[in-house]
Amino acid sequence: MNKSLDSYRQSLWPMPVHSQTKAGETRRLGVEIEFTGMEINHIVDTIITLYGGQAKPISDYEINVVDTSLGTFGVELDFSYIKRISRERHESDDNNELEELAETIVGTIAKQVVPFEIVAPPIAMNNLWQLETLFKQLRASGAQGTHASAKNAFGLQLNPEMPDCSANTIRDYLRAFLCLYDWLKIRCNVDFSRRLTSYIDPYGKDYLLLLLHSEYEPDINQLMDDYLKHNPTRNRALDMLPLFSFVDDERLRRTIDDDRVKPRPTLHYRLPNSLIDDPQWGLIHPYRDWLQVDALAMDKARLDVACQSYRKYLDSPTTNLFTNWANNVDPWLIPELL
Repeated sequence: MNKSLDSYRQSLWPMPVHSQTKAGETRRLGVEIEFTGMEINHIVDTIITLYGGQAKPISDYEINVVDTSLGTFGVELDFSYIKRISRERHESDDNNELEELAETIVGTIAKQVVPFEIVAPPIAMNNLWQLETLFKQLRASGAQGTHASAKNAFGLQLNPEMPDCSANTIRDYLRAFLCLYDWLKIRCNVDFSRRLTSYIDPYGKDYLLLLLHSEYEPDINQLMDDYLKHNPTRNRALDMLPLFSFVDDERLRRTIDDDRVKPRPTLHYRLPNSLIDDPQWGLIHPYRDWLQVDALAMDKARLDVACQSYRKYLDSPTTNLFTNWANNVDPWLIPELL
């Protein structure tokens, strides 16, 4: 391994302002990416070639890659029905040929319209550069992303670990995201096929006005209750449910009955397209955009001014008639990250 080249690559990836958790560990980030154009075994082999490890199949449509240099990767067809029936068949002692044929037919059809998804392990942010090699290899092997077809509503999802899970910190990350949402949407150039779905819906105006109010200082219980009252769904461009499940799963489950919500001390940012087949694109682009949110959340003075300005904009009767908020956010961006 060329250590000097690796050091150079690492230097191109900035770290967040607060790079450590409350426990003093380097903050980590999980990545999920959807694409078509490859078979599951080819995807798994690509991961093993780059990072070592071994395949641990769960079904014909789900394979974990364990013991890699980065941790455990998950590779799966993003279709819960076919995964469930394949899992049940693998766990059953009966070998029903009719069921196996039906599963094969459904699976073959599903792979024409449903993406495969790689769920990478949480990786220390100073090591994220190592994932770019995987993206490049998938591209070289024929992986296709959002723009390859009008039906490809595929996304890239980032799961940045929180520096801490206090009410004020969570509130400030939400505020920073809301202030930069319109700018992020332009930066991501969100594909029309994805805008037609509900997966990345924005927050409603009532919740924006509540959260941006200068006197909104809830404790963690009130913060969760307000969020769940206005957003009882996973379908937000910034999905807070995994984090709130980590903080207080019992409180969350009073409103959310969805076993897809897994507790973890991270945000779940879902806005970027999956441009895996574009040689001009890489993980570093949405990552650096996300760091703008992170930096604003950690700068109380800048954030307070941004919130006041955005709330004033939202309260204006001429909102959206003569100005676009995305054009007003330059004072709260870090030029070095653009």
